Amino acid sequence: MTTLYGIPNCDTVKKARAWLGAQGLDHQFHDFKKQGVPPARLDHWMAAVGAAALLNRRGTTWRRLAPQAQASADTEAGARALMLEHPSVIRRPVVEWQDGSVTVGFEPDDWARRSA
Repeated sequence: MTTLYGIPNCDTVKKARAWLGAQGLDHQFHDFKKQGVPPARLDHWMAAVGAAALLNRRGTTWRRLAPQAQASADTEAGARALMLEHPSVIRRPVVEWQDGSVTVGFEPDDWARRSA
């Protein structure tokens, strides 16, 4: 089963969920706000796409962080700790596809190829 991770009020997550529904693709939704970020899944995502692809340095949450917290994200361990503490700094959505691959962000063309 495809699992989409994110925050329900995020516009990109809303678009992604609507797209999956419109395509008739079964998926589960994991809400970072209510369920947190599963540490083992975060490790898997970091191995698959890298910390840099997961960390959203342009969002409101990032801009509100203290400079020392932002600087801690310069290392992989620091980025991991920051993402676990502040799930809103994770770029959304993170999707674990049925084939085991991981994507970050919503790319309809790429998703269409994956679901074909």
